[in-house]
Amino acid sequence: MERKPGHITRLLDLWNQGDPQAIEELMPIVYDELHRLARRYISDERPGHTLQTTALVNEAYLRLVDSAPSWEGRTHFFGVCAQLMRRILVDWARLRQAQKRGNDAPKLQLDDALAAAAQPGTDLVAIDDALNALAHIDPRKSRVVELRFFGGLSVKETAEVLHVSNETVLRDWKLAKSWLRRELRGGRPE
Repeated sequence: MERKPGHITRLLDLWNQGDPQAIEELMPIVYDELHRLARRYISDERPGHTLQTTALVNEAYLRLVDSAPSWEGRTHFFGVCAQLMRRILVDWARLRQAQKRGNDAPKLQLDDALAAAAQPGTDLVAIDDALNALAHIDPRKSRVVELRFFGGLSVKETAEVLHVSNETVLRDWKLAKSWLRRELRGGRPE
């Protein structure tokens, strides 16, 4: 937990400035929140999923340490973490699909917030492919979905990360869900 208001942001600023101790102090503070995000993602996977919550958090941590982002604050940090976890799960799903040639591919059950965008049981690779296609058409709408669904960010937090209004996020969210719904149905209308 954050020890006092702004503590995480201060550590992110120190990390931006190249302080190697900042990330060492930051990770124990944000670990519970990252673990909660990872647990949410893993709980949406099929039963018997072999990637564990702690492994997802650890892999995200390793990728964070290897990256050199310029943090804009706490919300941006958690948005990037969500994006990393999505990529890790998609990479894992693609590997499993390649190994099993489509048999028993990991499935991601969409929560209520994104249920309108896909049929239950749509696999993570299909969702990722659809989000990538959306990103080519409208990168911001794709990013809204990523931050809201994968990152669990609120409308306000998403607006802050993207530097847009809450109304823009709500509009993008609604349009992106419609577009994804159609895309995941193979372009067929409802």
